[in-house]
Amino acid sequence: MKVVLQRVFSAKVSVDGETVGEIGGGLVAFIGFGQNDTADTVIKTVDKISRLRIFADSNGKTNLSSKEVNAEILAISQFTLMGDCLGQNRPSFSHALNPKDAQTLYALFSEECTQKFTKTAKGQFGAHMHVSAENDGPFTLIIDA
Repeated sequence: MKVVLQRVFSAKVSVDGETVGEIGGGLVAFIGFGQNDTADTVIKTVDKISRLRIFADSNGKTNLSSKEVNAEILAISQFTLMGDCLGQNRPSFSHALNPKDAQTLYALFSEECTQKFTKTAKGQFGAHMHVSAENDGPFTLIIDA
């Protein structure tokens, strides 16, 4: 499982010109699932994300977690994160989890987020999405679970 996490002032995702998810301040999480990922991987990763101290305190230091700042999260499924670009010029996605199981884990990821974040929004699994975000920092992390 790979997650690209971006701290944002706001973000939204649309499909076919219709907004399907939108947040204020918080995080955008782009999530890719691999063949070895399980429900336990997802639960532990969401818990880790919620506890990361990546928001500024009153002194401007990154000392606060999502819970402490009432952060929101926008979860976007993105299987291309599992792409292997080391071989040919065309990425290989042979390590990505099959769509049915990935959709199940994505639903679990989103559900776990609803328990840890002030607001959880999500994209549409398998759809061509337009994501726009106003980055804060920019502050971007890559989590390889």
